[in-house]
Amino acid sequence: MTEASNLKKAERVEHILQRLQELYPDPPIPLNHRDPYTLLVAVLLSAQCTDERVNQVTPRLWQLADNPRDMAEQPVEKIQEIIRPCGLSPQKAKAISRLSRLLVDEHGGELPADMEALERLPGVGHKTASVVMAQAFGEPAFPVDTHIHRLAQRWGLTNGKNVVQTEKDLKRLFPRDRWNALHLQIIYYGREHCSARGCDGTVCDICRTCYPVRKKPKLVRKP
Repeated sequence: MTEASNLKKAERVEHILQRLQELYPDPPIPLNHRDPYTLLVAVLLSAQCTDERVNQVTPRLWQLADNPRDMAEQPVEKIQEIIRPCGLSPQKAKAISRLSRLLVDEHGGELPADMEALERLPGVGHKTASVVMAQAFGEPAFPVDTHIHRLAQRWGLTNGKNVVQTEKDLKRLFPRDRWNALHLQIIYYGREHCSARGCDGTVCDICRTCYPVRKKPKLVRKP
């Protein structure tokens, strides 16, 4: 058999859509939150930290302050003390304090449902803003994290040069009305079936179905 025996890209896309919908028909948002603001803070905390750890930390943080006006009044040191288990606490505490103050001063204490405005907030990059737009405001977005970047390469959907290119490739391949659910479905699949250690591109169901004659591990580029 040759590499030509593997599924063509259009066939891979169709199989991935169908299989992920079967496995995760209604994927829950993994970060516990109360509203767009608390989701933003939770996503910020999740950088280089597990969602499970963030969900353990945020209840205490919300007791301290769960809105921009109250958070802006808190000493950075107190915020940092609470979020220390999430890692990078000095930077994250300063970002939470500064973005809360900016939301009060420039947005009336409300989180703007605007990608560019979100990206201008301290500590908020494109991926974080995309998550908030998708999960808090229901706007079509395709946030690319390490799970999605890795799986998109294993499934032959992108060349994996960087997350920017991966996002563009996935948006081009998948229907716009599936983006928000699909990015969560891929994350869950990556954690449960196609993890960095659990699959090398030849083990999980989707990898084997898309590339039945692939014998060697699929090397992926880190984001």
